[in-house]
Amino acid sequence: MELSLGFGKQNVKIDIEESNLLGVLRPNPIQAEKTGVEEVRRALREPIASPRLRDIVGKGEKIVIITSDVTRPMPSKEVLPLLLEELLEANVREEDIKIVFALGNHRKQSEEEKRYLVGEEIYEKFDCIDSAVEDCVNIGTTSSGTPVEVFRLVAEADRRICLGNIEYHYFAGYSGGAKAIVPGVCTREVIQANHSMMVKDGAKAGELDNNPVRKDIEEVAEMMSIDFILNVVLDEKKNIIKAVAGHHLEAHRAGCGFLDRLYKIGIPEPADVVIVSPGGYPKDINLYQAQKALDNAKHAVKDGGIIILTASCKEGLGERIFERWMTESKSSGEMIDKIQKHFELGGHKAAAIGMVLQRARVFLVSDLDDDFVRDIFLEPYANIDHALKSAFALLGKNIKILVMPYGGSTLPMVQKAEMI
Repeated sequence: MELSLGFGKQNVKIDIEESNLLGVLRPNPIQAEKTGVEEVRRALREPIASPRLRDIVGKGEKIVIITSDVTRPMPSKEVLPLLLEELLEANVREEDIKIVFALGNHRKQSEEEKRYLVGEEIYEKFDCIDSAVEDCVNIGTTSSGTPVEVFRLVAEADRRICLGNIEYHYFAGYSGGAKAIVPGVCTREVIQANHSMMVKDGAKAGELDNNPVRKDIEEVAEMMSIDFILNVVLDEKKNIIKAVAGHHLEAHRAGCGFLDRLYKIGIPEPADVVIVSPGGYPKDINLYQAQKALDNAKHAVKDGGIIILTASCKEGLGERIFERWMTESKSSGEMIDKIQKHFELGGHKAAAIGMVLQRARVFLVSDLDDDFVRDIFLEPYANIDHALKSAFALLGKNIKILVMPYGGSTLPMVQKAEMI
């Protein structure tokens, strides 16, 4: 069977004998009545547990729209025109609307990247601003002890509207909802305090109600109101297949429920080899982002098996603390020991990779230098074919292979279920 996997802005192909193929994790089939901008328009007309946005805002109010940066697949340029239309219908002045890119712990963006994200017309008409950790205000502390330091423009606005795409997050449960605020527009100290709870029970992909990280994030909305959210779920081609709007909790939960029906995939048993792609650009822009797909893949591989991660990582590792942990640690096990003794933001993803390596070997097909890949405890390969030949040589000709073309989105669940 010939399969295609995203790699950067291209696709790579691989042939696998059907006798070796345990399955291909594709999204479950769901019939969508509307998609794209029509679905977004429907969601704005039918908000969940909330009035329409145009009935919430008023003339003279200062409004911030918080949306994702270039490392996220959120289709802001498709969503924003409809949202702005609602605001302008309520007689909100254009000069009172600011669009803030939630950088979290990511790098600053170029003006070209900002323009790309929102589109030419919106970029020229509205202020489009990166969040800035150096200009934040403290609004209190959560019950878990997380200091809440929020980008001033967001904290001092009259109305806050959060955009985002909903997908699985390996310790916050799901993206979207109030995550646009924490970690989106907060200081490194806030993110570090919140993310330090990743080691607690319940902090895992697909978990909401008993997830300490998600509870901490959503407590912030009790301290500083989120007036409206607009979240989308994307299909494997990054098209909008579902939109939810309205109350920051109720609408988000509805979106998570849809995501589960689409992307929680049953597998009959763990595989000897899992071939996983984050889904291409921007999800494999660096290893910091591609790690999410690797973490999802660990749920599908046997102990002692092999994960073949195909991710361009064209921008390298992607975060300086993560890079330090990956390059200066003497072993993958050392990274796990370190995170248990002293949590450090950035190091948490290195420790997560270390935890995967306790279970399986990781072959990396990327644009990174081979020696560098070896230095970060992974095994470099020029292409998937070479990596798979090595897997056969190590594990035998009868190995069972599972392919995850959209590893950043799909969450394998071992159960007796028909493969899609």
